[in-house]
Amino acid sequence: MNTDCHFDPEMLRRYSESGPRYTSYPTAPQFREEFNAADFQRHASNSNAEPIPRQLSLYAHVPYCFSPCFYCGCNRVITRDERRGEHYIERLLLELAMVAPLFARDRDVCQVHFGGGTPNFLKPGQLGRVLASMGRHFHFSDAPDRDFSIELDPRYVSVGDIAELAQLGFNRASLGVQDFDPAVQAAVNRVQSIQETLAIIEACHQYGMRSVNVDLIYGLPRQTYAGFSATLDTIISAAPGRVAIYGYAHMPGLFKAQKQIQPEELPDREGRLGLLTVAINKLTSAGYEYIGMDHFALATDDLSRARQARDLHRNFMGYTTHADCDLIGLGVSAISHVGDSYSQNPRDLTSWEAALDNDRLPVWRGVSLSADDIVRAEVIQQLMCGAEVRVREIERRFGISFSDYFANEQEQLESLQGDGLITIDSECITVTSRGRYLLRIIAMCFDHYQQPVNTATANYSQVV
Repeated sequence: MNTDCHFDPEMLRRYSESGPRYTSYPTAPQFREEFNAADFQRHASNSNAEPIPRQLSLYAHVPYCFSPCFYCGCNRVITRDERRGEHYIERLLLELAMVAPLFARDRDVCQVHFGGGTPNFLKPGQLGRVLASMGRHFHFSDAPDRDFSIELDPRYVSVGDIAELAQLGFNRASLGVQDFDPAVQAAVNRVQSIQETLAIIEACHQYGMRSVNVDLIYGLPRQTYAGFSATLDTIISAAPGRVAIYGYAHMPGLFKAQKQIQPEELPDREGRLGLLTVAINKLTSAGYEYIGMDHFALATDDLSRARQARDLHRNFMGYTTHADCDLIGLGVSAISHVGDSYSQNPRDLTSWEAALDNDRLPVWRGVSLSADDIVRAEVIQQLMCGAEVRVREIERRFGISFSDYFANEQEQLESLQGDGLITIDSECITVTSRGRYLLRIIAMCFDHYQQPVNTATANYSQVV
């Protein structure tokens, strides 16, 4: 496994295009409404019948936020009425009671993640009720590496809350920061002090959380190299185990809040690339290893260890440390990956609530993977998580000749090899140090739905 990275600005300029992030394959635009609750139940039953059933991962989506962040493309509902959280929990518990019987009781839950929105819109006691219900309906693993995580907005959580969350069993937290520069914060409507953020990171460490992740964004309005560099220095000094550096995707046609951002205040392509350069140089100099895509982690963090052990996985939560789990999504817009299927709940609260109130599984759309999807999904997963494709392993597992099966992809692969992004031999396709920051481009070669690569649409973010 090649873990070296070479930052090549000219190559990043050449491949500055849009494409999927590959949190699934097929990606969400391929989900269809013909996939329904009966299909979900069938795939759940089939997954129970596997010779060695997979462990389970639970994701709960909490959509509420107290105020809009203008850059955000997540599914969220803006409100300051905290009573709505209680009503939401009632239906989340209904969904749990409907979904849990579909899965064998002896299948361990090794991961739980609360995302949003702002999960800490709910108080620790409310989150504890949901977690307790999950524990009654499913069997929580008692393995020391189980991963119970939550996304937090530092503006609306206290040190005391962190103590309660740790006592409930949460052992990992992810904090949104984006940028500490006051000008940037004003432009994106997210004013957040350094002091309150560092206090929450310190509290996570103090109360025994195994890992803390911090999210930053480059390409925001009014960002400068100096300001972003100062933000990075501050975060590095706090020593979170993981740092994610996301490129801002300006798509106001899809995300209404982004219309509040003035396009002329956004950095141009060279400015974005410069900001990314600052981030990569700062993090790698501070000892953070590049995991893939946007993620960096210290060598002591579980994410780095999982990558070295080939136990890294990529799904709708990003990079995770347990490779072989069925993912059950709960809540509005949540996505599940069960067996050879993906499915998604309604994106609007009204439809999700109506399904549950009428004793129906809230399945809006999904896809049953074809034999071809399964092959390509494994190839893309190997690329995204290990920066290589183990050709002989793919051939043995699926009973194919790799070169014959992917004959139509050979020209694109040879072009990438000519640019020094990959090397190809009979045993392995290996991403070079120069290609590590262009994993999405390489993965697109194997994406049947994105052929040819240059047909990627504006519905996807820029790869850099």
